[in-house]
Amino acid sequence: MPKLKHFDNLGTARFLTFSCYRNQKYFLDQTACELLANNLDLARTKHCFKLWGYVIMPEHVHIVMMPPHDMKLGLVIREIKSKMAREYFAITRNNAIGPRTFWKKRCYDHNCRSRDTVIEKIEYCHKNPVRKGLVQFPGDYKWLSFNWYQGSRDVPLAMDEFDC
Repeated sequence: MPKLKHFDNLGTARFLTFSCYRNQKYFLDQTACELLANNLDLARTKHCFKLWGYVIMPEHVHIVMMPPHDMKLGLVIREIKSKMAREYFAITRNNAIGPRTFWKKRCYDHNCRSRDTVIEKIEYCHKNPVRKGLVQFPGDYKWLSFNWYQGSRDVPLAMDEFDC
């Protein structure tokens, strides 16, 4: 399979999608959602990227972020995914035998070259649970950034100031 190209250091926001192995719906488990949210927040602090939008769907994740100029995005995403998966399996499958694969290896990465594209991708995140029939209204879904933008601060992940 050909290697996907990622273009770092372009000064653009990024829209990322990564999926669970074999489309397993691991994120129906609130523990998985909490671990991912926690690891995203820790990585944001460690690597100084801005988080502008996200949604955690049952079998995949979308993130809208602004990386610092010198950040190697692939390495940071790999760090988030591997740390989160190790923690998840340590909690949920401590004595289980069998494959311990949480994530697909690949990650979809889109450079958002304009403010309008960033807004479009944030809105895409917010509409995803509605489009998939999980809820009627985005505000009814816990694991996305919509409620932050509606003024709620009782959310799993706070967003950074959108200054694009």
